[in-house]
Amino acid sequence: MKIISFDALRTLHLPQVRYIKPESMYDHLDEIKDADWLLFPQYWQLNALVHGLKKRIFPSLATYMIGHDKVEMTRTFRTVAPAQHPYTIIAANTPYEAEKIWDDMPSPFVAKIPRSSMGNGVFLIETIGQWRDYVAQTDVLYAQEYLPIDRDMRVIWVGNKIVNGYWRLQSDNGFHNNISQGGQVEAALIPKEAQDLVTYLAESLDINHAGFDIAMVGSVPYVIEINRIFGNQGLPTIQNDVNTELLNYLNEQHLLSVANLIDQPSGF
Repeated sequence: MKIISFDALRTLHLPQVRYIKPESMYDHLDEIKDADWLLFPQYWQLNALVHGLKKRIFPSLATYMIGHDKVEMTRTFRTVAPAQHPYTIIAANTPYEAEKIWDDMPSPFVAKIPRSSMGNGVFLIETIGQWRDYVAQTDVLYAQEYLPIDRDMRVIWVGNKIVNGYWRLQSDNGFHNNISQGGQVEAALIPKEAQDLVTYLAESLDINHAGFDIAMVGSVPYVIEINRIFGNQGLPTIQNDVNTELLNYLNEQHLLSVANLIDQPSGF
């Protein structure tokens, strides 16, 4: 099986993987055409690789499309799991929409910059001044219901299964749970309700590599967002678990595709 990676760090410990710099893609088109898998291309490469060269990529195209920003995630989650995603308003950043959201959204609420990550661009809004500060920083208004929680979960899905997960306890600032923002890791059981929600979303949406952020309100799980590229600092075994399942999945899918080719009837 011939595998090319466009992300050296994320595939550092995978055996027999050929690394090509994304910006050097056009200098290696013959190798790329001959590969069985292309791992972790950058977003700008997708049209050329998937639609131009008809190549198989990992993560899946759906993972890229849905995980591209919080607006895409929310629109998707509201379609397939509307009762398990916090109430959210998305609007163009105009004075009318900003005032309307402030009037309509119960306080406190959460405001986000759609293409932020690692807890950056996420704000707890309690005053009109905080709302105006947020409005001045974003092109798209994204206001979300504040859930009464002091922790959430990162559940890691690779290939076609959950491979790891942990709880994230609130940081000292009393709002962010992200590890990069001071949240604390707690190794504890991931509730079955959360696992079932992650499995349903991943299988329904063809997501095959993501960290799902899940909050529990009582016994009800809520999906906050997904991270196509997630950190491995939560637990020491995460990267090994991810690498093992990633290779298993690539091999399994490759064998299935070979079997399908063999089973196809030959032409005359």
